[in-house]
Parts: sequence; structure tokens; C-alpha cells
Amino acid sequence: MISTYKIKPKFQQLLTPLISALRNRGVSPNAITLFAIILSASTGVLFYFFPIRIIFLVIPLVLLLRMVLNALDGMMAKAYNLQTDKGELLNELGDVVSDIFLYFPFYFLDFTNDLIILLFVLLSMINEFVGVLSKAISGDRRYDGPMGKSDRALFVAFICLILFFWNAFKNYVDYAFIAACLLLIVSTTVRIAKSIKTDKI
Repeated sequence: MISTYKIKPKFQQLLTPLISALRNRGVSPNAITLFAIILSASTGVLFYFFPIRIIFLVIPLVLLLRMVLNALDGMMAKAYNLQTDKGELLNELGDVVSDIFLYFPFYFLDFTNDLIILLFVLLSMINEFVGVLSKAISGDRRYDGPMGKSDRALFVAFICLILFFWNAFKNYVDYAFIAACLLLIVSTTVRIAKSIKTDKI
């Protein structure tokens, strides 16, 4: 199934030099995760209170930085044997919290359909829940797409960039989110199917 998760290894290779540099300065994986959550929450609050044109340029930059931070914390934890249950919990919970803060403000825009945005956020949460639940069932955390975490970030980033450069796109945003909701249903279905298929019980 097509997903940006497929290119994760190449993306990680580009970030490798940063790991030792950050670790040498005393930065921990959990600190990186917390910073990503705070960054996402702060941007979401800014989006809610100031839904002006410039925010549609800020959000893609924040989403890109968040993807970098999310990759770095896991890479550092593995490289320095710093993987903990606390870190895994913080990472999984942080992803859901960050998604809510960054995506839910679309609900309050005057050119979006409330129910469609709410459905997108809820389906995103369910998608991540199924990915985590699959680890309890089969032992493997599922990241299958389309519309996995990274795919959603890329999708919303593109939506924001188009809105920044082409104001008339407001008339089509709902259709884009409807398509994303359908892809989320596909993604979640794939994760459920693969979790059950790999179940050893």
C-alpha cells in the first residue's frame, strides 16, 4: 500500500549526522518528543486564534519539523539504547495529541464543513489506535497507509500551501478532506487485516 512511510529509511539517513550532535549536547529522545508536542500544540493554538493567511505557510514548516523530530527521537533511542516504555508511551500519545492540535482548528474555519473535519480528526485517531493495538495482537506496530501519520502531515501541508498561494481553493477543501477520510478508512482496514493475518495465537 502506498505510503510516505516507505521512504522513511532514506529520510533517516539524511538525519543521521544530527543524532550524535544532539546527544553530545545532552539532548534525550524524550526531550525531542516533548519539544515536538509543544511545538505542535503551540502552532495549533496559534492557528485557532489567528486563522490568517500567513498561518497556512507556517503549518507546513511546522509539520516538516515535526516529522524530523519524530524521526530523530526514535533513531536516537535505538542508537544509544535509550528505548523505554515511558518513551514509547510518550511518543504514541504525543502523535495523537499533536494531530488534534494541528488539524482540529480547520473545524473553526468558515470555509470548511464541521462534520468533515471532525470525521477526519476522529478517523486519524482511530487509525493510530489500530496501529498501536496491532502491536498487542501480533507484536508489530502497523504503519500501513495510505493516510498514515506521515501521509496526513504531507496532505495537510499541501492543503495549507495551496490555500496560501490560491485563495479560491477554499471552495474545494472539503472535497480534499473527504478523499482523505476515505483513504483513512482504507488505511485502518489494511492495518486491521494485517494485524489479524500476522496473529500467532
